[in-house]
Amino acid sequence: MEKENVYYATGKRKNAVARTWLKPGGGDITVNDLPIDDYFKVESVQTTVKQPLALTNMLGSFDIKAKVAGGGFSGQAGAIRHGITKALILANPDLRVALKRAGFIRRDPRVKERKKYGQKGARARFQFSKR
Repeated sequence: MEKENVYYATGKRKNAVARTWLKPGGGDITVNDLPIDDYFKVESVQTTVKQPLALTNMLGSFDIKAKVAGGGFSGQAGAIRHGITKALILANPDLRVALKRAGFIRRDPRVKERKKYGQKGARARFQFSKR
């Protein structure tokens, strides 16, 4: 969806879903109406969000607004990264090759395995006692 040079895409990871909007600007990144430094306190998580921009040398050329829900901060950062990647491809299809090579386009399909009945967790069993 394109509206006056605004590019929208949805990104997902684990249980997190991120709606991202890219608009040409000075490089401001806002997550849930907060600056990225206030929302994600951990530096490595902030780096995860900025990876597609750093890879394509567009760190200062887009203002990014993201609304994210569900999951923890790591999954949310991955979802935002996925959304930014998809929006960048809408903005400039030539970036697809570099982003695909880095592995940012594909949605990470890994999710938590469900707990099974008669067991302690997904794979862990209750302790067996012979006597």
